[in-house]
Amino acid sequence: MLQVLAMLYLWLKAGHVIFVVFWMAGLFMLPRFFIYHQELAEDSPENAVWIDREKRLLKIILWPSLVMVWVFGLALAVSGDWFAQGWLHAKLAVVLALTAYHVWMADYARHLAIGRRKLAGRKLRLVNEVPGVAAAIIIVLVILKPF
Repeated sequence: MLQVLAMLYLWLKAGHVIFVVFWMAGLFMLPRFFIYHQELAEDSPENAVWIDREKRLLKIILWPSLVMVWVFGLALAVSGDWFAQGWLHAKLAVVLALTAYHVWMADYARHLAIGRRKLAGRKLRLVNEVPGVAAAIIIVLVILKPF
């Protein structure tokens, strides 16, 4: 099994990077959608359009990308025998936090769909920075492997 994964290493890496790009794009888009959505009146006809956009983004891009990022990432870690390395532990902690952020955003979409607007636009704009910070940390960990 390990030999097969080693032979497929570059394909696994390419798949991982492709789905990370898709996932991150969705994580940047969703809070922006929320900001536009919340600026509308709840009884606005456009409200339903934003609910549909948010559901489609989650269903078509975010959830499948999340699954594939984990599948390819774990396969890479196994093929590289990296589970004993500290940088991978730190990366996994950040990816787990980003996964929790994803789940929280999906829950917020559900709340918006039923008319609950818990956060102000300013807070959503701040929340929109989470994926960028996480990506920067992950890139540093993967490229520099500081520990």
